[in-house]
Amino acid sequence: MVEQTRTRSLTATRTLGALALLVIGGVHYQQYHYAFYSSIPTIGPLFVLNFISATALGLFLIVPVRSWLGRRGKLLDQLAALAGIGVATGGLVALLISEQTPLFGFMEHGYRFVIVLTIASDAVAIAMLTLFLSRVRTEPGSPGARASQTNRSDAPPTSESIGPGPVAPAAEP
Repeated sequence: MVEQTRTRSLTATRTLGALALLVIGGVHYQQYHYAFYSSIPTIGPLFVLNFISATALGLFLIVPVRSWLGRRGKLLDQLAALAGIGVATGGLVALLISEQTPLFGFMEHGYRFVIVLTIASDAVAIAMLTLFLSRVRTEPGSPGARASQTNRSDAPPTSESIGPGPVAPAAEP
């Protein structure tokens, strides 16, 4: 029962993070293609790059093809989630900078619907994928969980926990 709840929680956070990445990718494509960001030097190619990376990572995280890879599939999920956090954080930071000061010669003005949607999608992606990573790292049997369980005590080591050390052979009479 607990394992099923944990699996559902991991699936939900991964899926919500993936959907947020797909929204981020879609918004960047729309702005590039229909709002003519394609004509802005440096910003245009960055929008395409954001569209490609957010969409690829979102699709990778939402499609459950890694389950047959076992441990490698879990590692790929974690790497994709970490990359998704990076894409969302990078886009959010760039947007917030461009609201205050020119970024590569470009400055946003005001909080239009598309900007609010992007900020919300970035925040959801960052939160859900971070939660996914923290839940995976504390999963029983994961390397992170084992390390945290072995170092739980804040008390100084006792002689029993250190062990007797090397023992010299007993002298014969």
